[in-house]
Formats: sequence, C-alpha cells, structure tokens
Amino acid sequence: MNRPAAAPASRSLREAWVALAGLSAVFLFEMLDNSILNVALPVIGRELHASTTALQWVTGAYAVVFGGLMLAFGAIADRFGRRRIMLIGLVLLGVASLATAVVTTAGQLIAVRAAMGVAAAMTTPGSMALTFRLFGEDGLRMRALTLVSTVGLVGLAIGPTVGGLVLAIAPWQVLLLVNVPIAVLAFLGVRSGIAADDPAGLHRDPLDVPGMLLGTATIVLALLAPTLFADQGAGSWAPWSVSAAAVVTAIGFVLRERLARYPLLDLKLLALPLVSSGLAYKAAAGLATAGLGYLVTLQLQLDWGWPPALAAVGLLPQVVVLIAGSAFVNPFVQRVGLDRAAWISTAAVVSGLAVYALLGRFGYLWVAIALVLVAAGMRVVGVVAGLNVVRGLPANRTTIGTALVDTATEVASGTGFAVTGTILAVLFTGDIATSHWSPRQTGEFHQAATIAGLTLTVVAAALVGWGFARTRRAAAPIGGTVLQDA
Repeated sequence: MNRPAAAPASRSLREAWVALAGLSAVFLFEMLDNSILNVALPVIGRELHASTTALQWVTGAYAVVFGGLMLAFGAIADRFGRRRIMLIGLVLLGVASLATAVVTTAGQLIAVRAAMGVAAAMTTPGSMALTFRLFGEDGLRMRALTLVSTVGLVGLAIGPTVGGLVLAIAPWQVLLLVNVPIAVLAFLGVRSGIAADDPAGLHRDPLDVPGMLLGTATIVLALLAPTLFADQGAGSWAPWSVSAAAVVTAIGFVLRERLARYPLLDLKLLALPLVSSGLAYKAAAGLATAGLGYLVTLQLQLDWGWPPALAAVGLLPQVVVLIAGSAFVNPFVQRVGLDRAAWISTAAVVSGLAVYALLGRFGYLWVAIALVLVAAGMRVVGVVAGLNVVRGLPANRTTIGTALVDTATEVASGTGFAVTGTILAVLFTGDIATSHWSPRQTGEFHQAATIAGLTLTVVAAALVGWGFARTRRAAAPIGGTVLQDA
C-alpha cells in the first residue's frame, strides 16, 4: 500500500482558504457554544424547571467532558490522524446538536451538552495543530492563527447578542441547533482543503490507556466536588469522598506518567518555559472570562430585569472590541514582543474581572469597562499563548500540545463556572431563575458576585505572575519579534 506524500506547505493564506474556512468553523463552534447559551440560562431554567445546580451543569457538563477528554483525544489524534479524528468529531457534533430538538428535561440537556463536549474534545485540539501544519513559515502561521482565532472570538463576542435577539423570536433550542450548519461547513472545509495525514508526521507509541483514564477521572472529580459541597453541605460524606478521590487519581496520574514507558503526557514538557507560561496565561484567562460571563448574564437579566434582547445589547462593548481588535494584534505583538504581549493581555483580562467584582453592582458603566478589558486581553492572549506552546513542542506532539492549551482553558473555565455557581448556590436562597428577586436575594447575589469575582481574580493573578516569571528564561527570534524558548 502506498503511503500518502506529505502535502506541500501553503505559500499564502489565500492558497489555503478552503482549509482555513473549515478550521475557523471548528474554532467558531468552540467559542460560540457556551457564549451563545449563557444568555439563555434564565429561560432554560424556567422552561425546564432546573435548579441552580442543574443550570450550572448545563454549561459545566460541556466544559468538564471537553477538558477531561482533551488530552486523551490529542494523544489519539497524534497517533491515528488529526484530520481523521476531527472529521469523526464533527459528525458527532452534528448529531448531538440535532438531539437538542427533542430535549424536554434538564437531565436530557446536560446529556446533550456532554456529548457535544466529546465532539469538542475530538475537534478542537486539531484545529491549531492543522493550522500550524498548513504553513512552513512562522510569520504565516502567526497570521493564520490570528485569522482562525478572529473568527472564534467574533463568535464569542456576538454569541450573547445573537442569542438574546434569537430568544426574542424563537425557542432557546435554536441556539444549539445552529451548530449543525457550522459542523457541516467545518467538515466540508477540512475534508476538501486538508490532505490526509502523512504517516511520517504521526507516531506509533502505544496508547497510555491507564493515563487517559486517570487524567479524565481527576478533572471530572475535581470539578464535581464543589457542586456536591453546595448541594449536600460540608457535613455530608459525598463531597469529601469525591475530593479525596480527585487527589488520589491526580497522584496516580502523576506517578503513572513518570513511570510509564510511553506516557500520555511527558511531564518534562510542562517544565519548558514556553509551555508552562503559555498554559498559565490560558488558564488565568479562562478563569476570568468564565466567571465574568456567567455573572454578567445573571446580573443583567435577573438582577436588573433586562429582557434577553436588551441584555444582548448590553454586551456590545465586548463585541466591538473583539471584532475591531483583530487589526491591532500583529502590530501590538511586533511592538512589544510575544512574551510581553502574553502577560499584558492576560493581566487585562484579570483586571476586567476585578473591576466587575468590586464595582459592577454600581451601574452598567463599570460592567462595560470590565467587558472591554476582558475582550481586549482575550483578543491577544488567544493567539500568542497558544503559539508559544506549540512552538515549544516536537513536531509529532503538536496535537497533544494544542490539547494541553485547550485543556488548560476548558478546565479553568469549568473551574470558573463551578466556583461561581457553587458560591451562588451557597449564598443565594430560593430559586435563582425566578422573575423577581426580593431585596434580600439581590443583596445575596451582590455578595456572591463579589466573593466569586475576587476569588477568581486572586487565583488568576497568581497564574499571571507565575507565567511571567517562567517567560524570562531564553529567547529565539520570530520575524521581528522576540520569543522565549526552552
């Protein structure tokens, strides 16, 4: 049997437009998915009679499954083909999204969201790896990643606005059914625009199945524990048992990866300055973005009583910055360097969350400032942190590398949702999805928002500081920009 030859590197973005369109659609799904659904949470809560915890897991189930399976599917893709795994995942995404049409309970919706998380874990890591593979020159890779991330961040920006407008004229199920045409577009673009995987670019190490199981279990248990503490209280044995199990599986995962001949994740990779700093920045941004998005959505609609359409308009500052900022990413990076761009942009995201936590209750102006700061930071860190991580890894580990990046983001986002939702569940009495809050409930929400926001701010700021320290190690040139390298 003849082995397919490696596809020649594209010499321009225009030459690879079909592939970039497909890969952009993949990233659009990842970024659009939770953002477009957040604005519908109050409506979903009322129609499906969902508790605060169930409402939290409508978004959290996706993040937990996505984060838990990312490394596993990244390793599988590096062995069996990035393009092949992505195409299978896109088919699953289309089928799972169609199932939304028949959902009648919160449990069914959580199951659908979990299936979509599996599809995301199969598709998202390959989007950056395949974009990286399309080009042989780092300048083109930077421009291509900026293009793909622009499409995704525009989806993140317009998701709440579009979602709010759609809710004014259509049922909430439409917000997830929109994934079907996105999946079709992505499938066609990837299948026709990207050559089949070259066996020379894959590796044949045996799969570390125990490592896959331990890694997935650690992430799922770690995100489940806070919810159980909120539901059953500290006096119950269940949350403590789950917490202990998370610690045990985490220790087991580390020991397995240190001792395995063919580990799922070579822990030495995490010690590389480019890799560790990039992951820290992505995690900090994920924490801040998830916490802010969740709290602002609830505040606009439930605290201030804005209808979904008006709440969507209230998120426009974020939309404008994310869309308009695309023209400034490359000039900014060229001016200050990738490392400074990474920590400055991540610090902006964290500062936005701090502004909201301290001042958001005092009026919409402070909410708008927080949204602008977060959007401006996300616009840059989404490109530079991921690019640094991929550059720091061997060529046949690029998908596991991008899986690391997305795992850091999704686990941090899931943690952000879990922490915020748990604090709300503990401090807020009554049904959070009710149309009219009492003065006491309003005060409880403000207290919970402040505590949750400041908690995530402190953790995210610590990650930024640690990432900054890691980037001050060594340098390698990329065009006119300075890169840190191991």
